Amino acid sequence: MLDRLAGFVVRKRLAVLVVGLLLAVVGGVASTTLFDKLTAGGFDDPKSESSRAITALDKKFGQGLPNLTLLVTSKGRVDDPSVTAAGTELTRKLGKEPGVGHVSSYWTTGKAPQLRGKSGHKALIMGTVTGDDTTSQKRVAELADRYEGSRGGLEVRFGGYTKFQRELLEQGQKDATTGETVAIPITLVALVFIFGSAVAAALPLAVALVAMMLTMGLTWILASVTTVDSLAASVVTLLGLGLAIDYSLLMVSRYREELRSGLAPPEAIRATLTSAGRTVTFSALTVAVSSLAMAWFPLQAVRSMGYAGALTALLSGASSLIVLPALLALLGDRIEKGRVFRGRRRGGGPEAAARSVENGFWHRLATTVMRRPVPIVTIVTGFLLLLGAPFLGINLGMPDERVMPASSSARQVADTVRAEFDSSEQNALQVVAPEGGSDRAAVGAYAKRLSELPHVAAVRTVTGAYAEGRQAAPPDQRYARFASGDAVYFSVVPETASADDADRLVGEIRSRKAPFEALVGGAAATNHDAAAALEKWLPYALGTVLLTMLVLLFLVTGSVMLPFLALVLSALSLTATFGALVWVFQDGHLAGLFGDFTPTGNIAATIPVMLFGLAFGLAMDYQVFLLSRMREEYELTGSPTAAVAQGLERTGRIVTAAAVAISVVFLAFTVSGISLVKAYGVGLPLAVLMDATLIRGAVLPAAMRLGGRATWWAPAPLRRLHSRYGLREEPAAPTPRRDGDRALTG
Repeated sequence: MLDRLAGFVVRKRLAVLVVGLLLAVVGGVASTTLFDKLTAGGFDDPKSESSRAITALDKKFGQGLPNLTLLVTSKGRVDDPSVTAAGTELTRKLGKEPGVGHVSSYWTTGKAPQLRGKSGHKALIMGTVTGDDTTSQKRVAELADRYEGSRGGLEVRFGGYTKFQRELLEQGQKDATTGETVAIPITLVALVFIFGSAVAAALPLAVALVAMMLTMGLTWILASVTTVDSLAASVVTLLGLGLAIDYSLLMVSRYREELRSGLAPPEAIRATLTSAGRTVTFSALTVAVSSLAMAWFPLQAVRSMGYAGALTALLSGASSLIVLPALLALLGDRIEKGRVFRGRRRGGGPEAAARSVENGFWHRLATTVMRRPVPIVTIVTGFLLLLGAPFLGINLGMPDERVMPASSSARQVADTVRAEFDSSEQNALQVVAPEGGSDRAAVGAYAKRLSELPHVAAVRTVTGAYAEGRQAAPPDQRYARFASGDAVYFSVVPETASADDADRLVGEIRSRKAPFEALVGGAAATNHDAAAALEKWLPYALGTVLLTMLVLLFLVTGSVMLPFLALVLSALSLTATFGALVWVFQDGHLAGLFGDFTPTGNIAATIPVMLFGLAFGLAMDYQVFLLSRMREEYELTGSPTAAVAQGLERTGRIVTAAAVAISVVFLAFTVSGISLVKAYGVGLPLAVLMDATLIRGAVLPAAMRLGGRATWWAPAPLRRLHSRYGLREEPAAPTPRRDGDRALTG
């Protein structure tokens, strides 16, 4: 198939380039309005009990969870008559705005103490902006433009969950642009040093830009028919640059190698596609499968990143297999134009080339490692496990306003509320009974039982307020809003603002028997259900990735042992990533080194899941590059040790260069103002570099030396299966040589 593709691309190179350019331009134009179609948030399980509670609250009572918070600051005290009048008027005007409901404030709730700051100069206005995520976020932006700032002697700042979502979307758009601006010029300089030629260095970037614009265009289409989270744009930029550069590096390097061997450009392209192109195809599939495994999770943010990762991998691979060969066919041997410095030229024919391979750094390294495999495997594995040890102390949570930069309005309001207000009221749980509210005696009895639970400060419902198992306030007009027809709901206020206490409280309420169906909702319940969904579906996602990888790796290697070895080593390369995730982003070490962010004492539960999907695919990426070339060398030599040493030597320089290039791209995203994106900018380069150095240079050669010929073994039925369906394009190997083990003798 790749052989036929090579012939087609060489013949129709101009048509291929014109069509590719037109599609990229269309995708680029569509991407200018992409962020208008994306949403922020998506960290909830839409089929969970908490989501059903929110739906029932909206359907039965015409209200949603409070998602709008206004922080009002006055020079005078909030109880002064003039401030009271101004605050009451502001509350009234906001409550009359279309799409805004259930507005209340310190001045309209009988001066509730939880809505008054400790200093006496700050107060809160709470409300709900109705509509879906896109509508509510746009509405909040409009209201902020009109109400924020100085109004009648009051200073008004907007916050709340919907404001947080809007700022997350805007910051994501800004960070994507900044990341590209930083990454592209630095990567170009690195590529010039790698290739020594300006023309060759420009090709990977050209292919990366085409792949990114195509992916942005398809993401625009996807966002037009379904909900796509804003974090997907960061994945497209992050992976689009990285993978396309990786694949192009491999293709261009193999093409130059074929030219140096004496092939004419058309034959060199054919040879490149049927060897390196096969590796790129398989690699793109591995990253796509790892990304698509995230579709098991019901959280929209995770799914969106999975879809974006799969699209990016496939289109990066396709661009490298179609657009890049067309460019190579157009350039021919002019790819060496614009040389910045001259590299060493190999001469002396095949024997000299063989001596050059045997004297290369990576060949010598592999030979040294394979002489002492046991101690090297033990030392490197122990070191990687030590780096990953902090992961044992991980504390999972869900993202809040603290993932935003200090300049964020939602972040500033949330920080002030935590510091100066009794924020337990804002963390109240809503327990919704869609039916059964007509029995007021049962409602009151259930409210009393809820108020007896640990960590509960108060329970409010249609029958009054309750605390410590007794009625604290009789029913009156203030509590009428808790009933609507046969439906009733309870506001359960925790004693503290502790997320751990609120999470435990969700489980305790659900474990208590109710006289009617009772759905527990609220921010803590949403986070509780999201974490439960991740835990529930994680085995399915892991199973999908592992099973698919085993099948694909067998098809590319023809070995039973190598697929399992590759999976174990790829997982081992992630240990440093997950250890750093906890050590830096949970515990706060070296926070200032990565653009300064706020350690929260926990890690968003979505980060390890998404990092695993992306980083595991990338780690497998380099395993595929190396194992594919080792397979070629094994079929040429028949020696497992020579296959390892020569395969590592022939791929060592270019895979190292690819790892450096993709790490530069990822590290550029540590400039992001969102700590979620910073985590990817730190974690992904660590995974890539660990795999490209310690795993590839030490553990893999040592493990394959210990395995010997058994490394390439497969039972007869599987050998026949691989012979018929294996992913291979190269012609039949020549008769194997049996002198490949001499490097390890003496």
